[in-house]
Amino acid sequence: MRHARKAVLTVFVVAAVLALVACGSGNESTAPKTATESTATKPSDNPESASMGGRVPAVVVRGGEPVGGVQEFEYDAGDQIRFEVRSDVADEVHVHGYDVMEEVPAGGTVSFDFPAEIEGIFEVELEGRQEQIAELRVNP
Repeated sequence: MRHARKAVLTVFVVAAVLALVACGSGNESTAPKTATESTATKPSDNPESASMGGRVPAVVVRGGEPVGGVQEFEYDAGDQIRFEVRSDVADEVHVHGYDVMEEVPAGGTVSFDFPAEIEGIFEVELEGRQEQIAELRVNP
């Protein structure tokens, strides 16, 4: 009987350890480190979206300017850069350095999704208005 209890206890402990390992296994989010997670500030009215399958930060543009100021997003090299721009004005959104451009219609949303292959700090702007709306930081 003693061996049976020991066997049951061993199975229980192994199952508990496996459950803990599974919960913490390499399931790290590739979402960028947003201002909430770094030293920068992020306005509370800058909603995140699930439209791209997870936490995606969104820059909200009203009157041609970013709500809450220039947003700061931080990534590590090799991450996937993902964010959205929701704008009440039509313009071209340009990610400098990466030279990625997307047209956003007035009242529309445009999504960005590309690999963080270039390290540095990059400006995101409404090209026609020459208005910076975000800053991307890609760490080594």
